[in-house]
Amino acid sequence: MVYFCHDGKGKLLMAKRSANARDEQGRWDIGGGGMEFGETIEATLRKEIKEEYNADVLSFEFLGFRDVHRVHDEKPTHWIALDYKVLINPEGVKINEPDKFDDLNWFTLDSLPNPVHSQFPEFLNKYQEKLVSQ
Repeated sequence: MVYFCHDGKGKLLMAKRSANARDEQGRWDIGGGGMEFGETIEATLRKEIKEEYNADVLSFEFLGFRDVHRVHDEKPTHWIALDYKVLINPEGVKINEPDKFDDLNWFTLDSLPNPVHSQFPEFLNKYQEKLVSQ
């Protein structure tokens, strides 16, 4: 799943992937995680956001899904991304996984960092209207 965490006041949370990240090192990303067997989507969403950002989920909205085709370790991959817009409590937000992230910061859609994850432009393009209405 992919989550677009925001504060409800026009700012979104992005993390800069470290050299230890699986891929896209040094790029800013909105966040994502995998589900474990037997875990619900909501439980996974809450767990992943707490694990990565030390943040509590206040509410969330399912945006849609995307077929993501990429190459990883020189092999083609196909991911099904379940995309969410998530309102979080910004108090106490911090990097909870320093091995995966070098930086964590709040941005607006008009002032995004560079470079961003390769899939983020497609995410923005698909959900722009839903993301602006925070």
